[in-house]
Amino acid sequence: MATSTFRAPVWLFDLDNTLHDASYAIFPAISANMNIYIARVLGENGMPANQAAVDAARLGYWKRYGATLLGMIRHHKVRAADFLHETHDIGPLDRMMRAERGLARLLHRLPGRKILLTNAPTRYSTEIVRRLKLHNHFSQHIAIEDMHVHGQLRPKPSKLMLRRLLRRHNVAARRCVLVEDTLANLKSASQLGLRTVWVTQYLRMSDPVGRAGPRKAPVPRTLKRPGYVDVKVKSVRQLPARLHRLR
Repeated sequence: MATSTFRAPVWLFDLDNTLHDASYAIFPAISANMNIYIARVLGENGMPANQAAVDAARLGYWKRYGATLLGMIRHHKVRAADFLHETHDIGPLDRMMRAERGLARLLHRLPGRKILLTNAPTRYSTEIVRRLKLHNHFSQHIAIEDMHVHGQLRPKPSKLMLRRLLRRHNVAARRCVLVEDTLANLKSASQLGLRTVWVTQYLRMSDPVGRAGPRKAPVPRTLKRPGYVDVKVKSVRQLPARLHRLR
């Protein structure tokens, strides 16, 4: 009998809008805090900037740097820790969270190591994972504070950060599978040779801190699978049935 040569993958799981429905209430709350924060930073003489100025900064920095936060750091000397703390100070999460059941069983069924790779801050993402009861299923939790390369913050979709992650874990790109809702992150990973899974069911609102423009950023015009996406699923619960497409 022939011996299988299949090697279990290393899974890189996004958190927001991948493992839970952040668009339901959490992202709108973070986005509102973000607008207030930017208005205060851009304001003059103790008066906050108007919404048009806030929108222009959010969208402009997003387009230029891939993340509004990076533009705020570079042009306004904002401390990332302050920005992340204030934007994610949204109160108790109990009534704000929505997620599917069976996620722990799903992660247990998937062969291979699982790493949480999120552009969210550590405190927030730790609390979300704890409430989802998934904390025992990840071998490592990589939050945005851990995404520094050469002293610079490099969140997803940074290729520099992804290359460093591969080196630190001594794993080939083709053994890694990135599971994400954000196409820009999947495209970057695919260009490095990672396999990619696009999760679509929570695409009502894009990541407000990592890459969204003003207010509710538009979802993709089409849900057609791009060429750099290996597998498209509505829910991560469909992953076991699609595993053969990632081998």
